[in-house]
This record gives sequence, structure tokens and C-alpha cells, in this order.
Amino acid sequence: MQKMRLIRILCRLPRFRLFKMPDYLFAISLFPVIRTVAAGAVFLGCLAAPDAFATTHEYMLGNGLKLIVKEDHRSPVVISQIWYKAGSVDELNGTTGVAHVLEHMMFKGTRKVPGGEFSKRIAAAGGRDNAFTSRDYTAYFQQLQKSRLPLAMELESDRMRNLVLTKEEFSKEIRVVMEERRLRTDDQPRALVHEKMAATSFQAHPYRRPVIGWMDDLENMTVRDAREWYDRWYSPNNAVLVVVGDVSGKEVFRLAQKYYGHIKSHPVSSLKERKPQKEPPQIGIKRLTVKAPAKLPYIAMGYHAPVLRDPAADWEPYALEMLAGVLDGNESARLNKELVRERQVANSAGAGYDSTARGPGMFYLDGTPSEGKTVGDLETALRGEVEKLIREGVTEEELARVKAQVVAGHVFQLDSMFYQAMQIGQLESIGMSHRDVDTMLKKLQAVTAEQVREVAKKYLKDDSLTVAVLDPQPLDQKAPFAVPPGGLRH
Repeated sequence: MQKMRLIRILCRLPRFRLFKMPDYLFAISLFPVIRTVAAGAVFLGCLAAPDAFATTHEYMLGNGLKLIVKEDHRSPVVISQIWYKAGSVDELNGTTGVAHVLEHMMFKGTRKVPGGEFSKRIAAAGGRDNAFTSRDYTAYFQQLQKSRLPLAMELESDRMRNLVLTKEEFSKEIRVVMEERRLRTDDQPRALVHEKMAATSFQAHPYRRPVIGWMDDLENMTVRDAREWYDRWYSPNNAVLVVVGDVSGKEVFRLAQKYYGHIKSHPVSSLKERKPQKEPPQIGIKRLTVKAPAKLPYIAMGYHAPVLRDPAADWEPYALEMLAGVLDGNESARLNKELVRERQVANSAGAGYDSTARGPGMFYLDGTPSEGKTVGDLETALRGEVEKLIREGVTEEELARVKAQVVAGHVFQLDSMFYQAMQIGQLESIGMSHRDVDTMLKKLQAVTAEQVREVAKKYLKDDSLTVAVLDPQPLDQKAPFAVPPGGLRH
């Protein structure tokens, strides 16, 4: 529990979905939580000092590919990531999951690099590679010794436009994706709760659809659907190439020109040109119950909330980040202290919020009731903590502690080249700039206790609330899972 809470803190600016983080990112959880104002002041000093090991360069190739290079010369390693500004939010009804399916198909080979060879060549060079799909973007990455960056660029640029999509390979891989859905959603009670909750919370916005796709859409998907997605979105003018490591900006630009510069761009709508797809205001509480084989009941409460649109002018998303930290930022945070340790109404209780996204945001409360307590008891207790915060406000000591943790977390994140690249890629892929990070840190530090209380009062209200409850069924109803041939990519 402590490890998971620490990871939430460290990943909050911007926060990444935990199930999408590569295994080696979990190394950041080894760092201690900084709980004192004095420690926070030390880290603030670190942030104010010149960053001796990081110089960032930004380039634009003639075909529209954006290149961002961050020099970090502490070790002879390089991270190369290509981010496509297309995720499940861009899918149409009937083809949900196609963004993720295409991600799988990207490893099936080109005329130059046969299927399965991409990862073998990276591994043979001592590197590692993988990919991930989200609601807002799809990304592919390699981690290598710095001298092997040309190899990563050669392979990645080749499959940007030369992917070979066959009916035979598609029919195999779609079965893998369907099994992945069964493993990670259908057979995971809490994941199923959150999928159903999203489908209920959002009435019109595409965020109501799962990234993995609905099973019926996967069963009826064809290689033509994947090809159309590839042809529409995979273009240099819809991508951001991020390179972080022991490299020179000018040299990386030269390599990018060599391997990506010849690829022709094609018409792709920019993020600003795409349909806004605004979610209509919710006008009353929504409730749903999900029955699934499980050991324990579970409750999730989601409130509609804003996300960052103008990092310099907005203030509410920063206050919501601090609110999440006050409720669930550390072992002494309110939900754990009051509901788990003292009142023992819950085995676990948490809060979460993502401040960066292309679409609308949600603020979450969740938990598992302790033995002898019901989800109704826990909902009442969670509501009580929110009401208490609105009524009594937040102490300066609480807020200072959370601010210290956020700043400490940012410093720790800089230890990871991979995280630095992730931070740049995510912000650039949702229409923001990697330069916004410093502004975001300063704005977080400027949040007041009254602002935290104000956003809690404004957004944590029933009219914008969806409550999802897991009704546990006997575990003997759960079908056994068999890993498909070739395993699961993520």
C-alpha cells in the first residue's frame, strides 16, 4: 500500500496510469517519502538551481515531425520514443480498440524487417523495447546504449510507413488482444468496475469507451480496420520524436533527418482541428452495481472535474492535485489515517486525479470496506471526509507536506531518463508543451489551503458523481485463464 501511494505521488506531474508503466520505472519507489517542510525547502532549492545535466533542444523536420532532444550525460544510455497523437479517443463506434490492435500489429514486420525481428535486433544490441496505447496517444520506445541510437531510428522510421499488414497475421494477433482483454478486464473485478463506471460517467465523450475495446468490436474487427487506422494517423506530421540521454542535440537532429526526413507527410487533422466532443453537464448522481467473482466488495466514486488547458492561467487543476494529495498522498493522509487506521471502516481507501488529458477529467475516491463493514458504510465515511474538509478546510501543515512531496517527486523523476522522455512525450501529445513543466511546478507551489477547500466544494458534489460498486460473487464462477501463444506484449 505504501509503495503504491508513493508511486502515485511520484507520477502525479503529470500522472501516468500505473498499469502502463514499464517495470523498470518502479525503481523510483525505492526513494523515501519526504514528509517535512524542511526537506521540501531543500528540494525547492534543487529545482531553482541550474540543471547541469539537462539541456533541451526542439526541432521541426520539413515533413512536420517534431523532435525534442534532452541531453542527460550521467550515463551512456539513450531513450528513443515516438509518440503518435492518436488514441482510443479518436476511434469510431464499431472499431473500438483498433488503436491498441494496431500497436500490436506494428511488431509484425515490414518488407525490410520481417515479423518479430524488430525486438530481436534491439535485444541483440543490448536494449529493450515496447509500446503502449492510451486514450490520447500511442507510443513506441527503445532503451539502448547511446551508440545504438541509429539502430532504433532506422527500425522505428521503417515501420512508420512501411508496415506490412496481412490477414493471416491479423487473425492471430486479434486473438491475443481478445485474451488480453479477458485477462486484464473481464477477469479483473476492479478493472471491470472502472470500465463500466467510465461507460456510465461519460454520456457522449469517447472516454466512455475502453482503450482495449469492446469484445464485440474486437471479434468483428478486420485487417482493413487496422490498415485504415494506420494510413490515417501514422504520419510524421502527427508524431513527436523524443530522445533523452547521453547525446548531442545536433547529432540527434542529423540522425532524425537521415532516417525520418524522407518520409512523406499526409493530411492529418491537428489536435486543435479535431471535433471538441464536449461532455454535457451531468445533472444528477448515477449509480451502478457490477457483479463479478471476487473476494471482497469494492466502491469507486468518480466526480467530473476540469483538467489543464492553460498551464499559466488555470488554477483549479493544481488545487485538485493538492486535494488528492491531502486525501491520499502518504501514510498520514486523511483517508488512510481516519478510515483505515483509526476508524477501521476500510481495508484501503484512496483518491486520484489526472490533471493532464485531451478530454474531460475525473476526480476519484475508492476503497474496500473492512470486515463487518459494507460498501454503504464506506461510501458514508468517504463522503464524511469530503464534507469535513469542506467544512473545516485544510491545515497549512498538511498542504506544506503535500507540496514537499510533489517537489521531491519531481526531483526523483529526473533520475529516470525514461520518465523524462515520458513527461515530454505526454505533454506534447495532448497539445501542451514540455516547457510547461516549470510553470506547473510553480503553480502547484502557489496553491493555497482555501483553493483546495474551494475546489472540493465546487466539484465533489452529487450532481457530477457516479458511484460504482463491486458485488462479489463466488470465486468458483471464475473461468481459468490460459495465456495465448506468444504471450502478452505489455
